[in-house]
Formats: sequence, C-alpha cells, structure tokens
Amino acid sequence: MITVEHLTKYYGSFLAVDNISFEINEGHVYGFLGPNGAGKSTTMNIMTGCLSATSGHVRIDGHDIFDEPDQAKKLIGYLPEHPPLYLNESPLEYLRFVGEAKGLHGAELQNQIDDVLQKTGTAAVKNRRIANLSKGYRQRVGIAQALLGSPKVIILDEPTVGLDPLQIIEIRDLIKELGRTHTVIFSSHILSEVQTICDQILMIAKGRLVAFDTPANLEKRLLAPNEVRLTTDAAPDELRHILAKVPAISQLTVDPDTGKWTTAHISTDRDDIYELSRAIYQAFVPGDKAILEMALKKGTLEDVFIELTESEKPAAAARPKAGRKAAKPAAGRPGPQTGGDPAEGKEA
Repeated sequence: MITVEHLTKYYGSFLAVDNISFEINEGHVYGFLGPNGAGKSTTMNIMTGCLSATSGHVRIDGHDIFDEPDQAKKLIGYLPEHPPLYLNESPLEYLRFVGEAKGLHGAELQNQIDDVLQKTGTAAVKNRRIANLSKGYRQRVGIAQALLGSPKVIILDEPTVGLDPLQIIEIRDLIKELGRTHTVIFSSHILSEVQTICDQILMIAKGRLVAFDTPANLEKRLLAPNEVRLTTDAAPDELRHILAKVPAISQLTVDPDTGKWTTAHISTDRDDIYELSRAIYQAFVPGDKAILEMALKKGTLEDVFIELTESEKPAAAARPKAGRKAAKPAAGRPGPQTGGDPAEGKEA
C-alpha cells in the first residue's frame, strides 16, 4: 500500500530524516514511535504530500506522492498534530467544506458526512461551534475530516496528545475500529499506547529507522532466556546456602536485604532455562523456605525503545545540493486556526 524509499529531508544543514525506507501493507494498524524531535512528524508530512523531500520517493498504492500528487492524495486521510479546524464553524459546516474540497457533492457528500459523524461519535455536537468543544471532540472532528473521501490510508500524527485519560481511551478505541476497514498509521511517543493498538511498530530515532517489527518481536530483543528472577522468604545467606546445591547456576546476584523477603537474579550457561527453574524448585523442597515468585527476566517495549534510540549517533550535517520544491498552499479560504481561541466558551 505504501512504499517509502531512501527518504531524506534537510532543514538547512540539519538532517531531520536520514535515508528511511520501509513498506506498509494494507489492512493493519501501524505505530510510528520515537522521542520528540526524532523526525516522526516530518516523515508523515512528507508521506502525505504536505512537505517536500530533499531526496527519495513515497508511493501510495503505486502513485508517487511527488509526481502524481492528485492520485496519491485521494488515497490518504490525514490528521496533523494540530488539527486544521475552523473554530468559528460547526463540525457540520466544517466537514461540508472539507468534503467539497475533496470533490464530494450532493447526496454522496451528505451520506459521507453522516457516516463519519457516526463513526467518530460527533453527531451529537455537529451543530455546536468548534471553539466551544473540548479538545477530545476537536480531535474527533479532525479524524472525521480525515475519513471523508473514503481514503484507503488514515495517517494520524499524535492523535491523543493533550487529552485526558478517558479521552485517550476513546480515541484509542476509535483507532482500533478504523483499523478494521483502513490502513492506519499513527505517531506517538507513548509506548503503552503504541503497544496496545498496533499490529506493527516503526521506531525512529535521530531521523533514522531503527526498528520495524511486531510489539512481541521487539520485546523479544531483550528477552534474557538464561536469567531467572527469584523472590523468597529466605534470608540472603540462607538463599545462597540453598542454591549452592544447584550446579546449573553460573551467576547469582542477590538484592540488598529488605528484612522481609529476598530477591535474587540467577543466570545459567545452559540452553534449557526450564532445567534451571526445576533445579531451583527442587533445592527448596527439603527446607521450610518458600518461593514467592520465580519468573524469566523479560525486556519491555520501554527497554527496547531506550536501547535502540540511545544507541543512535547524531545525524550528519552535510547536505546534498539536490532538492524538491515544496507545494504551495491552496488559495482561497483563510488558513484554519490550530491554536486556542480567546473567545472559547464552555467545553462539551
């Protein structure tokens, strides 16, 4: 569905996106993960044709976003980090304008407006002034405009930023639902959010793509199958005495004594971690001390993220001479307001 090849973007001498390449298949939810300033928004703006690239190609269902912008953009629905809303209009008025700009008219336009209002849960506020809506509802209106035109691909840049916990859950559920009928790409720096929603994760750091895999496979990168974490009511010296009978142990590290229970980290050089676990259990059987917890040490997505992003070196500053021209904004209606409105009223 989407092919990105050797995508590079400079701002002056600063390299924001560094030779990124990847492919997005149809019918999945993809998370674009990275710390602030990693190049997520720049990459997404280029993918949607809102920003030029210094070099490289982006193809949407075979259409180059730079050489065939009209055909490619018809396949994309886009919600920028700051939704391009007209605060003095109602959601109904705003969606009608966006639909007409996308070439929809008459009954088709009205049917699609009704459909996206229903999907995004904004039908109840469709006649209220957008300035008077809460941030959560504004995000929903922004997603609604992205759905107009029946695009195959929905791209959402930080769709839950600034929302309260309940609103975040609602937007996450909406993204999951959209993933049933669209290819969805959304960026975030919230690891748990990406892990909960996504089928695949693209991880970017300092302008480079450092990982592209499923959440489970990314976590396996830090799975230590030869290490067991053990918690017991035995004192540290008692624990060492009990485990001295286990020949499979190659390394034993005991946490500081808390006076209540003891936690130890046990490693083995052998391939079968379950053999070590069984031997530890059998060593405890003759005595009166209990195993309170025994588990494999497993890396989390946070561990993977820190390992991959911190290992990246700063991008080089040398810039090639070639470059693409950025598209000019369309003339006509004044630009949408994306910031706060001093006349903003009561929230919905």
